[in-house]
Amino acid sequence: MLMALLIGIAFHFLTEGGRCPEGINFTSKTVLRIGVALLGARISVEMLVGLGPRLISLVVAGVILTILFGLLGAKMLGRGWRFGLLTGGAVAICGASAAMAIAAILPKNEHSERNLIFTVLSVTVLSTIAMIAYPIIAAWLNLNDLAAGVFLGGTIHDVAQVIGAGFSVNEQTGETAALVKLIRVTMLAPVVLLFALVIRAYTNAKPEKNGQHPPLIPFFVLMFLAFATINSFGLLPPLAQVLLADISKWSLLVSIAAVGMKTSLKTVFDVGGQAIVLIVAQTVFIASFILYGLAHISH
Repeated sequence: MLMALLIGIAFHFLTEGGRCPEGINFTSKTVLRIGVALLGARISVEMLVGLGPRLISLVVAGVILTILFGLLGAKMLGRGWRFGLLTGGAVAICGASAAMAIAAILPKNEHSERNLIFTVLSVTVLSTIAMIAYPIIAAWLNLNDLAAGVFLGGTIHDVAQVIGAGFSVNEQTGETAALVKLIRVTMLAPVVLLFALVIRAYTNAKPEKNGQHPPLIPFFVLMFLAFATINSFGLLPPLAQVLLADISKWSLLVSIAAVGMKTSLKTVFDVGGQAIVLIVAQTVFIASFILYGLAHISH
């Protein structure tokens, strides 16, 4: 997966025109979601129970505190609460998908579209860097497979990069990272609902109602949970498990290359220094918090 991502980045020029962008977009989104959904066939309630309440609480606390850190950091840098919530939610939950969902409920101003584009680009680039760097950090810190999976799944922004980072270590780390990441993704619904209610109560602005709003819980997450539920009850025969696992692996491998193709390492620096400082600080904060929590739990 790491090689697929790096090769994809080398072919970024294919996204700039011609017939390729449509296929790249389809692969990086739809094929990725198919791969993640089918990954649920390898997950069971036993794995969730295996994480334990303390690790689950650590992940949930990381999401909440990162969003609060984003709001505070935006205020200190004079960027506005909208930008803090947008970037904090994207870093804390699930990258670009969270950014799109949160942007849909934010009151619009002249900077809304620019902020959304910047956030999507930034979390993609930071996720790509984290996918390469975080497994090295986990090895340097001598994290075991479970702790490494919690670290990768609890800190990297986008689902694709979490999958890539986790399975580049080994299968157990990859499965744990995917499960932890999906815990973060499912928090998108309560976060969006909570802030929609707060915004409606304390501002006069209302979210736009034109166009389709992204679902609070993406369909691929529901399918992941459905497959995990079926597997937990032992309803999947071994042959079906192997088949679905193979389809999932190939779907994720192809989609990670497409994600690399969509990653531009230069456009993110065209926005502004303070914005970059804020989103990098949020990324460092959630990584530091999860690592601190893992060290505390292990003792």
